[in-house]
Amino acid sequence: MNRRQLMLSGLAAGLAASPAAAQAARATCYNCPPEWADWGGMLRLLQSRISLTVPPDNKNSGQALAALIAERARPVADVVYLGGQVGPQARQAGVLAPYKPARFDRIPAGLKDEEGYWFTIHSGTLGLFVNTRALGNRPVPQSWNDLLNPAYRGMVGYLDPTSAAVGQVGVVAVNLALGGTYENFDPAMAFFRRLQANQPIVPKQTAYARVLSGEIPILLDYDFNAYRAQYSDGAPTRFVIPAEGTQTLPYVMGLVANGPNPDNGRRMLDFLLSDEGQRHWAGAFLRPVFPELMPEAAQARFLPAADYARAAPLDVRRLAGAVRALSDRYQREVG
Repeated sequence: MNRRQLMLSGLAAGLAASPAAAQAARATCYNCPPEWADWGGMLRLLQSRISLTVPPDNKNSGQALAALIAERARPVADVVYLGGQVGPQARQAGVLAPYKPARFDRIPAGLKDEEGYWFTIHSGTLGLFVNTRALGNRPVPQSWNDLLNPAYRGMVGYLDPTSAAVGQVGVVAVNLALGGTYENFDPAMAFFRRLQANQPIVPKQTAYARVLSGEIPILLDYDFNAYRAQYSDGAPTRFVIPAEGTQTLPYVMGLVANGPNPDNGRRMLDFLLSDEGQRHWAGAFLRPVFPELMPEAAQARFLPAADYARAAPLDVRRLAGAVRALSDRYQREVG
C-alpha cells in the first residue's frame, strides 16, 4: 500500500470512528434537573473531570419511570435518578440493569438493592422551605398543623403526590407525624383535605425558583434546597423541621437496562460515588451516602442536631409497596 492509500485509509477510519467517539462521550440521565440538588453543578463536573456530556433532564421520578417503561423496547436513557421508593418500583418494572459501582459494598444495606439494581448517592430531610420576605408580617410556620391556618391561604405549595417523589414523601411525612402508618393514610388524607381550604399550589415539577421569587412562600421540600437558597443564592429563606416530626429520604441511581451507552452510564455512576462526587453533594447541602465526606464547614450550616432528632429515616421498601394506594387515595379524596 502506497503513502496515498495509507492516508486515505487512515482518513476513512477516522471518519468512521468519529460518530462512535462522539457517542462515547455522552450519557443520558433521566430526572437530573439542573435546579434540583445542584445537578447543574454535577453535570458540569462530569464534563470537566471525566469528559462526559450529560444533558439536563427535568422529569420527576414518576415521569422518569413512566418514560423508561414506555421506551423499554428501545431505551433512550443510560442512567436514572429516583426518589428512594421509586428504585424498587423500577426494578420490579424490569427497566434497570444490575451494576455495582466502585464502593458499592460500603453503602449500608438499607440504602441499596443487594444485587445492584439501585443504590443511594445522597439523602435529604423533608420540611418547610420558607421565603420569609414573602410571608410579610405572618410568622414562620413551625408545624404541619400551622399550615392549616387561614393566614397562609394561597401561600403553601407541595409537589403533586401522584407523580413526584418529593410529593409522596410529603404525604408520608405528614401521615407518620400525625399518627398514621405505611398501611393507614387516614391522617394524611384528612390533613390534605383540610389544607385544600387554604388553596395550596401543587406543581408537578421542582418549584425552587418559585420559592425564591416569592410566588410560593412555603413549600414542602428538602433541606438541601432551602440551604442552597439561603447560603448560595442569598435569598431570604429558612428551613423548618416541623414540630410533629418528619422523614429523611435517600435518592438513588440505577443503570437503565439496554441503554444506548452502558459504559458511559457506568462511568457516571462510578464518579457519583467517588470522593469528589460525594463532596460535591455535600457542598450542595445534601448528605452524602458516605457521611465521612461531609466537610465540617458544610455541616455547620445545617440546623442543630436537636432539630434533626425529629427526622426519621424513611423505609423505601415499605413506601414502594404503598405508593399506588397513596396516589390513588390522594387523587380520589383530595384531587
